[in-house]
Amino acid sequence: MAESTAEPQAETPRGVLQSADRALVALLSFTERRPEWGVSEIARHHGWDKAVAQRLLTTLTVRGFLTCDPDTRRYRLGPSVHRLARVGEHSGVLPSLARPILARLLGETGESVVLNVPNGGGYRCAAAVDGTGPVRYTAIVGALIPGHAGASGHAIFAHYPEAEIRQTFGATPLQRFNEHTVTDLDTLLARYAEVRERGFSFSRGEYDEAVAAVSAPVFQAGTIAASLTVIGPAHRITASADRLTELVTTAAAEATTAFGG
Repeated sequence: MAESTAEPQAETPRGVLQSADRALVALLSFTERRPEWGVSEIARHHGWDKAVAQRLLTTLTVRGFLTCDPDTRRYRLGPSVHRLARVGEHSGVLPSLARPILARLLGETGESVVLNVPNGGGYRCAAAVDGTGPVRYTAIVGALIPGHAGASGHAIFAHYPEAEIRQTFGATPLQRFNEHTVTDLDTLLARYAEVRERGFSFSRGEYDEAVAAVSAPVFQAGTIAASLTVIGPAHRITASADRLTELVTTAAAEATTAFGG
């Protein structure tokens, strides 16, 4: 007998509208690793009646949250999702949720702490707190940094599909900032595999030779949303790397919970 692949159906919490809850569950099923679904697939996955799944997906499509390929009859996220994502980004939701975590991590480490979010082929500083010492790294909110340079970018792009990584970083030669910058695509992919296995990224001098950083990924609904990074003078970060790694990975897990997992 074939083993069932359906997820156990969680009971709808008291006071929650079941149909709305199921629609949201359906939307959250779309991730970078699973960007499209058929009706039968999503029904089996969640243990729903196929007719119920069809009505849910049709309703979401009518409102623009999904699109349906007329040939394959498979569904993908639609323009309404992207519109809400832009609203959320401009309203500063993620930074506001992360700020207490950044402040605590600053108190624990004394080093600068940065929340970075993906931005095309790079990453953007969304929130930051500066270290307390006279010699410290200062992050500029809104600053853009190439995605292949540094621990923050590695912690983000390691969780992208390989095809997207190759498209993003393989189209043109990667810029070299110094001798520590990774400019070979295969080397970058190997680094990403290591980051996924370890759950964090460490870099020294890849973008700025005087700087080292420890970074961990932050997820939202199963998709990479940001990286949380402790960054500072290379000699201090390197000397405290083990302790900083433990603190950063714990804080990134808390940020993931704050962002909705």
